[in-house]
Amino acid sequence: MGIAPILVVDDEPDMRTALSKALSRSGFKVESTASGSEAVLRLNKNQYSLLITDMKMPEMTGMEVLVAAKKIAPQIPVIMITAYGTISNAVEAIQEGASDYILKPFSFETLDATVKKIIGNCTVKEKKSSGSNTVISNSGVKPIITKDPDFLQLLKLARSVADSNATVLIQGESGTGKELLAGFIHQHSERKNGPYVALNCAALPENLAESELFGHEKGSFTGAVSRKLGKFELAKQGTIVLDEISEMALPLQAKLLRVLQEREIDRVGGSQPVPIDARVIAISNVDLKRAVSEGKFREDLYYRINVVPLAISPLRDRKADIPLLAEHFFTKYSSAANRSVTRISEGALSLLLNHDWKGNVRELENAIERAVLIGSGDVILPEHLILAEVGKELKTEKTQGVKVGSTVREMEKELIVRTLEKVNENRTRAAELLGISIRTLRNKLKEYSQETVPG
Repeated sequence: MGIAPILVVDDEPDMRTALSKALSRSGFKVESTASGSEAVLRLNKNQYSLLITDMKMPEMTGMEVLVAAKKIAPQIPVIMITAYGTISNAVEAIQEGASDYILKPFSFETLDATVKKIIGNCTVKEKKSSGSNTVISNSGVKPIITKDPDFLQLLKLARSVADSNATVLIQGESGTGKELLAGFIHQHSERKNGPYVALNCAALPENLAESELFGHEKGSFTGAVSRKLGKFELAKQGTIVLDEISEMALPLQAKLLRVLQEREIDRVGGSQPVPIDARVIAISNVDLKRAVSEGKFREDLYYRINVVPLAISPLRDRKADIPLLAEHFFTKYSSAANRSVTRISEGALSLLLNHDWKGNVRELENAIERAVLIGSGDVILPEHLILAEVGKELKTEKTQGVKVGSTVREMEKELIVRTLEKVNENRTRAAELLGISIRTLRNKLKEYSQETVPG
């Protein structure tokens, strides 16, 4: 193969020899060393296509080797291997720049496929998921944890387009990780050192939306006491993420279309256009194609943002990810709550695997956090899991509490108010439970606030 050698670092002679022989049989050139310090010396002198290092070693740990390697050669991919790993260790490694994290014991077929995937060998055959192979990809802030073949393929596609300037459209149900994927794309692009500006279009007040996006000049409207830069200018040579783009008002959609076509913005009250150089990622939890057919979204804008379409599958279609995510979340929340949860019982895991997860990963995270707080031992049991849907609870409560003689408007208002109370005033979550858009919810609340009490 016409690529640089792979450097293997492991203090155990047998493992080091086995790794080297396995990779050599696959056609790779391999160099190996028993110590992290020697690996650092070699990295300073030579070029390598990949670094594979054991985590637990004397003198210099695998994590220390990883950090040093990334300082010497930031672009070198690194695979961490260990028999002592946990999801929290993996997350730390990925956040430091590791490309993959494999737990012992593992098959050499798994190693071979992982190496070829990272190096980019297009002839690699599709492999079946291995229970010992955990893949965690960095999104910049939070990890994307998956072993689902389709999601891994999606991450590969996202990484391949990350360095382009093409606009990306990420679609998927609420809670699937669309924002994390946007961060993943930014983190793997040449713009990663630039700003990452995320904006929720559903939360934009209609009278200030244009100013928030494109900025305004001093005196352009009442209250404009100074020039303000919009999100597109603040993103500079970085990335701007337009979340819930389906909720953007139609007049603003027309202006956004022009921005994407001309690569320039007009500040409110400005006299001349301002060029922009931000990469645009749009996110939607509704089917934009259907929104176009219903007249709720501009067709020309849809085709303008749908240059690279990425669709994330719901968690119910990614069952293999549930145990991985559950372990990640109980590790996270047991540490935060000073608990000592170390595993999930088979009964509890069965409940998780058979739940529908309409709220996807976000719902799973909430369920695990509750279980950690409810339980008192080191194991999550079935009785610690509360998987009833809040929406069903609300519906039951409302059915029982309907007052005879109430108007439809009064019942509507009470349902909205009680739903908001149930979700701690989280408007996005309330809108999801009520089956309405965040814009509709905002307009309803505005109407209620303007109602006067009869004297």
